[in-house]
Amino acid sequence: MVPNEDLQYQGIIQLFLHFRWKWVGLLTPANEAGEQFLQTIEQMFLKNGICSAFTERVKPSIHYNANLLEMLDDSRILLPTFTNSKANAVLVYGESRFIIWLSVTLKVMELTQLLFLRKKSREGKVWITTAQIDFILHSLQESIDVNIRMLHGAISFAIHFKEIHNFKYFLQSIHPHLTEADGFIQDFWEDAFGCSLSNSTFSTFFDKMCTGEEILENLPAPLFEMSMTGHSYSVYNAVYALAHALNSMHLAGTIRNRRGVKGKLSPQYVDPWQLHSFLQKISFNNSAGDEITLNEYGELAAGLDITNLVTFPNNSYVRVKVGRLDPQAPPGKELTINEDRIKWHRRFTKVPPPSVCNDICHSGYRKTKKEGKKFCCYDCDPCPEGMMSNEKDMETCVSCPADQYPNSGQDLCIPKIPNFLAFDETLAIVSTSSVLLFSLITVLVLGIFIKHRNTAIVKANNRSLTYGLLIALLLCFLSSLLFIGKPNMVTCLLRQTAFGIVFSVALSSTLAKTILVVLAFMATKPGSNMRKWVGKELAYSIVFSCSIVQVGICVLWLATSPPFPDVDMHSMPEEIIFLCNEGSVSMFYCVLGYMGFLAIISFTVAFLARKLPDTFNEARFITFSMLVFCSVWLSFIPTYLSTRGKYMVAVEIFSIFASGAGLLACIFTPKCYIIVLRPDLNNREQLTKRKV
Repeated sequence: MVPNEDLQYQGIIQLFLHFRWKWVGLLTPANEAGEQFLQTIEQMFLKNGICSAFTERVKPSIHYNANLLEMLDDSRILLPTFTNSKANAVLVYGESRFIIWLSVTLKVMELTQLLFLRKKSREGKVWITTAQIDFILHSLQESIDVNIRMLHGAISFAIHFKEIHNFKYFLQSIHPHLTEADGFIQDFWEDAFGCSLSNSTFSTFFDKMCTGEEILENLPAPLFEMSMTGHSYSVYNAVYALAHALNSMHLAGTIRNRRGVKGKLSPQYVDPWQLHSFLQKISFNNSAGDEITLNEYGELAAGLDITNLVTFPNNSYVRVKVGRLDPQAPPGKELTINEDRIKWHRRFTKVPPPSVCNDICHSGYRKTKKEGKKFCCYDCDPCPEGMMSNEKDMETCVSCPADQYPNSGQDLCIPKIPNFLAFDETLAIVSTSSVLLFSLITVLVLGIFIKHRNTAIVKANNRSLTYGLLIALLLCFLSSLLFIGKPNMVTCLLRQTAFGIVFSVALSSTLAKTILVVLAFMATKPGSNMRKWVGKELAYSIVFSCSIVQVGICVLWLATSPPFPDVDMHSMPEEIIFLCNEGSVSMFYCVLGYMGFLAIISFTVAFLARKLPDTFNEARFITFSMLVFCSVWLSFIPTYLSTRGKYMVAVEIFSIFASGAGLLACIFTPKCYIIVLRPDLNNREQLTKRKV
């Protein structure tokens, strides 16, 4: 008439998990039942991440005897275990009299600490008891001062029961003179009230005589309870189950009454085994309104109650229902606990009290195993860089989503900041201002050259090349605007290609100017036939042929693997980089490589022609400009590769500014100086006069 014990084991595990008790003590009798309990519960502990802090097996010869010397010896053995362990939850398995041993041992243990250690115990425990145990302490109450308050706050699994109608009234009506034929009542009455009845055979043991009018309700709770208990409820249901089974047998014709002597009905004798089939099928409602049903295994199909022991200074107590274990509930909802109704041990400063091997790992930390210790004992280490944990006691840290990153405490993921060179940033404003400044200077120089287009210094080296070079430099400066702002499909397609093409045109024009300088000098030698090569056709051919190669590279790039808008969520831990994916990195470096090739050719030709004996030798200035250009772009590559995000874009913009400004300054500053400040040198005689 009790539920299967497996249900109780499941309830114990769920109770520990509910209160997050992972480090618990085990206390059992040293017998076969205790060993079987330990084997079963420890396997379930392991599956659910719970560890036993200690396991104490008590010999039955000790806990069934109330020998004070044995109790003292036992308490000294258990004292280090109970006081040194961090386990605040202790699971007690045994029979009802086992609780007697526990309460006395706790009392002796407290006295031992007070006498020998000179300190009063401040430690409290949450005692979790199984349904087999009932709190009966009256057998030792007279001889030993048992302090039941040490068990205050105990949580017990109890057989489900309900109050039976008029049961309390029935108890109040019991008196020994009304039940003289009941020997049990006679003996109980004398033992409970410590007196002798007039017709008792044991009257010599008690000095006081019973009046027979004593009231059971006045007995303390440890001695007698006026309410129904789980064990009594089971007996009550067992009697009714047997009655229903006998009735079913009678209705089935298995039992036939017969008339005996003088015509009285005499029931036929029934063997116990004949009731088995009827009991297995039985189902009835008792007077408390509970449906009593046995399953196909002959077990009661019912749950368990969770009770809390609340004690009082007069050593009385009440058991308060605080929860229910219902096997019929949905999975994961079998155990229900009302924590507000639980009264914990008075010595706990934190409720519910923790019962763990060590303090929990807070958010931002992870558990790491301690060598040589059970898995419930662990250290708390901070999460590795770039990872987080947002719950307590996490086994491992986890990475944030790609668009988020851990905060400084590594317990929360924060959205990453977009990273691109926005127009409202200081760096972008400075870059835009520089673009406007350099463009204005370039336009100003172009205006000067157009205004003085008929002067000797402008006509000396092909005006069309000069105009083309200035326009190319203007476009170079303006192309840097494509690198500012959030990348999109248009800007990504034009960024590198436009920059590569206009710079190739500028370098081609510079190379053509250098070649024309060399050819012009060679044409002045007597008998030279180089004069026919000096002209616009050659200059245009050089610019076109050199530029068309770069255009072809860019067209091939756009046709095969064009650049596209992309995001990089991994290069920078706290930012999302919005960038233009080059599509084909090799094509990007082909564009840069070809620009470098043109720059080196121009530098080489200009360097060889730097000492030509002209008063105004443009090759010398082109050499300086190519030296600046090559220096800028050689330093650009490692700097570009070592930066990320908007600073990578800023490096390329700076390189465009620096190389364009180098060409503009080195090539056109001397000419503007002569045109604007020294017009007296701007004539054919001065330009063709050889240096002595």
